[in-house]
Amino acid sequence: MDEPIVDPETERLAMAPKRRRRSRAATGLWFRRAVTAAILLALLPVVLTFVYLAPFVHPVSTLMLKDLATFSGYDRRWVPLEDIAPVLAHSVIMSEDGQFCSHHGIDLGELKVVLDDALAGEATRGASTIPMQTVKNLYLWNGRSVVRKALELPLAVYFDIVMPKWRIMEIYLNIAEWAPNVYGIEAAAQHHFGVPASRLTPRQAALLAVTLPNPAARDPARPGPGLKRLANTIQRRAARSGGYVRCLQ
Repeated sequence: MDEPIVDPETERLAMAPKRRRRSRAATGLWFRRAVTAAILLALLPVVLTFVYLAPFVHPVSTLMLKDLATFSGYDRRWVPLEDIAPVLAHSVIMSEDGQFCSHHGIDLGELKVVLDDALAGEATRGASTIPMQTVKNLYLWNGRSVVRKALELPLAVYFDIVMPKWRIMEIYLNIAEWAPNVYGIEAAAQHHFGVPASRLTPRQAALLAVTLPNPAARDPARPGPGLKRLANTIQRRAARSGGYVRCLQ
């Protein structure tokens, strides 16, 4: 018996709906996987924040992970808050986030000033609080980005709700970058001044605090005139910090 003659064009048209269904199924599968991955990624900071509540857990920052991934290495020596000179924490608060003890992750007053300046077309200053900087260091990335800031704000509020203020400060001081590949105040104190964090003087603490916004360009051990002036201001404020640092006392 002769085999039926199949027209290639007819066969192609008959197979087209099957190919479209397979294509839609594959697209749907990848979409579901992408959504699942995004949800898991979003939940990671939520879970890790609870893990970081434990004092024996010593978190690392995304910058530290980058240094490991690029084989740069880093120096970080974790120390509990009680082994850090109080004047250092007071200096950091007065330099970085004066309302640290009273706000809930975001300084709404500072944020309003920044938004007003932006709407008026004026140059804006930073309004990052210590919780905002901590969640950025722990979970996000560096650089100016609207997306990063949009993630940073709710994370900072959540972090401040879950985490006691003393633990936020302890984590921040132990993951902040104080020089290229130097993280945490113990490594910073040893690197810049050759002393442990527990023995930092008010002057050294002020110089380290004003280094934080730009540790790649500022050297507290060899401060220029501008850095000295900033440190003078922070040293005076730290000496009169009083109620501004009550949550750490």
